[in-house]
Amino acid sequence: MSTLVSTRPASGRPTTGRGSRRRAGVAFAIAAATLGVACALSLAIGSSSNLGMLDALHAFFTGTGDAAAVVDARATRTLVAVVVGASVAVSGAALQGLTRNPLADPGLLGVNAGASLAVVIGLTAGFAGNQLSFVLLALLGGALAAFAVYAIASAAYGGAGPITLALTGAAVTAGCSSITAALLMRDQGALEVYRFWQVGSVGGRESANLLLTLPFLAVGALIVVASARTLNALALGDDLARTLGQRVALVRITVAAGAVLLACTATSIAGPIAFVGLVVPHVVRGFAGPDHTRLLPLCALGGAVMLTLADVIGRVVARPGELPAGILTALVGVPALIVLLRRKVVTL
Repeated sequence: MSTLVSTRPASGRPTTGRGSRRRAGVAFAIAAATLGVACALSLAIGSSSNLGMLDALHAFFTGTGDAAAVVDARATRTLVAVVVGASVAVSGAALQGLTRNPLADPGLLGVNAGASLAVVIGLTAGFAGNQLSFVLLALLGGALAAFAVYAIASAAYGGAGPITLALTGAAVTAGCSSITAALLMRDQGALEVYRFWQVGSVGGRESANLLLTLPFLAVGALIVVASARTLNALALGDDLARTLGQRVALVRITVAAGAVLLACTATSIAGPIAFVGLVVPHVVRGFAGPDHTRLLPLCALGGAVMLTLADVIGRVVARPGELPAGILTALVGVPALIVLLRRKVVTL
């Protein structure tokens, strides 16, 4: 069974190199402007009170005024949303390119579930007490889950094809989730910590913890972005990639390491964020085409926009409380994926 990711734009006209670059440039400008607006809204809008846009921006840039403390707190969660959204989207795009599987993303391939299980094991064992331990545990769990999914799928008849990977990822996710639930039933203290983390939220995160994780995210991003042209070669098939001088096995390990590093570190910060890594690359691919040198930067912007707007909407729809951003991304992601399937942007 083959996998086709169509690069035909919404208008139905064939994609040309020059036209794709032009659309990518326009999309980049629109996405950057939208991200700026989303960040400004995030600074101005709260779950209990709003600020004027100009007042919020003045407080943010000058650090003075009655709203300075409020804006400072909102600025931290805005930065978390931007960083996490960009990381998850880039990780999803890399995994889709690496596996040539349009359903690949950190959630569907078991990475998020493995990271969550490792964190819960750390909580119940008593050695997960700070953000660094969360990051290390999430990295270990996500990496082991990704390895298990690929190893099991590769051992199946026909190898690690798109459907096999998706089914194996679902099985590993179910297994990790079951063990996680069993552990949490025995430890009420771990459950109290985990239940706020696992829904996927960018609120209540400290800037010091974000700074602690930035080196991990930077390394993962550098690995993936530096591999953009290699991912283009892999899209042509393993045999042709080898004729172009690519060491396919080494490339797969390297890109997978960068993608897992991004996904697991983002998960350690905000909890599992669903559908950003799945939907954003498909939407962006319709404008930028399959070239990963354009796709990955646009995915970073698109993921940041999606998660930031989800966080803003979550503050509005559930006042005086708020709805975690991870729930909103799932609510938006499911119909978006259905639309993509109906328009044959994703075909299995």
